[in-house]
Amino acid sequence: MPSQRIPTAFTFLFFISTCARGSLTPPEQQIANYVAAEKDANVELLQQLVDMNSGTLNAPGVRRVADFLRPRFEQLGFTCRFIPMDEVQRAGHLVCSRTGTHGKRVLLIGHMDTVFEPSSPFQRFVRNGDSATGPGSSDMKGGLVIILGALDALKKAGALEGTNITVFLTGDEERPGEPLSVARRDLIEDGKKSDAALEFEGGVQTAGHDAASISRRSAYQWVLTTTGKTAHSSGVFGKNVGDGAIYELARILYKFDTELRESGLTYNVGVAAGGTTASYDLATATATASGKVNVVPAQATAAGDIRTVTDEQYKRVCDHMQQIVSEHLPGTSAQIEFKEGYPSMPETAGNKELLSELNQVNRELGLDVMEPFDPSHRGAGDLSFVAPYVASISGLGAYGNGAHAPGESINLARQTDQTKRVALFLYKLTR
Repeated sequence: MPSQRIPTAFTFLFFISTCARGSLTPPEQQIANYVAAEKDANVELLQQLVDMNSGTLNAPGVRRVADFLRPRFEQLGFTCRFIPMDEVQRAGHLVCSRTGTHGKRVLLIGHMDTVFEPSSPFQRFVRNGDSATGPGSSDMKGGLVIILGALDALKKAGALEGTNITVFLTGDEERPGEPLSVARRDLIEDGKKSDAALEFEGGVQTAGHDAASISRRSAYQWVLTTTGKTAHSSGVFGKNVGDGAIYELARILYKFDTELRESGLTYNVGVAAGGTTASYDLATATATASGKVNVVPAQATAAGDIRTVTDEQYKRVCDHMQQIVSEHLPGTSAQIEFKEGYPSMPETAGNKELLSELNQVNRELGLDVMEPFDPSHRGAGDLSFVAPYVASISGLGAYGNGAHAPGESINLARQTDQTKRVALFLYKLTR
């Protein structure tokens, strides 16, 4: 009787691991191998990008990033153009595309700017093993490297030929120019021409497992102003003076706090000021005031944001806020103005189907099956402008922590997995 080999523990674990990972076709395996081979080169590329300051208001810096990226897309067979945004006092957008005849028309959305202006002390990429810190490292220069890495792997595998892919990189996502109808005009037009839109904002997790955003909340600004009758403080609350502008402001904000709350809604007061004179500069988000403690304040102002899951919720909450503002204290008046902003991105059947297709890739790679991420736990993004016209998904960018603050970090160990995920997702979408 022939001898039998008894599987070792290692052999058994290897077998289980192989089964769990699913299977890749030879072209898919080739694409994954190309991604893995460029791991170190992509970290070097990331460092170069992070070390270029591209704070939103640093227009030359944003254009420098565009100039750095453009030839890299052109080497991949893309035709690029830069759209200046001087009319909204921003640098502009880089758009690179290639036109094909098969598969879905895919729009990849990212941004080149960061929240860190040249005045910030946080300016350089610093690596520490499998992580690194740096301005915009995860939000979202790591995402830009993932886009390039995925497209490069497809190119090397001969899988870019015949595809219809547009890469739209805005230059003012962190602080968009106004009016938004101009600042996002070109992005919306490209969205209308697409079948799927993928956004490369940072990767997210739920209970330690990778997730994806198929819905996002809106982000709008509001500015509240109140007025009162200036007079000696000894007359406050009297019939001829009233309560003053600051008490009126406080009344309104208190009622906002106690009467508006509901699921999926947040509304923040970011700045407030009041006195004999008070003003708020929307462009710089700066409030100023002056007065005396023995003078009833004549002016007060506050500004904040409001985030909702649906447009219906936004309109309903705005109506409620208007009603609260209209109920004045004696001797005062008030008005609230709502500024244009980022619309909400409701969950749709198309978005769910896109996530289902992505999860097919995740199973084949042995990565987490991604659940929809709770939209109340992340900010708004450019994807919301195109979501009404095309199936959309976000969260395909870099994994990291501390975005928008000094010490922002990126998990370099996850870059390869995320790039493989994106490359194979694009491969399936464009077949």
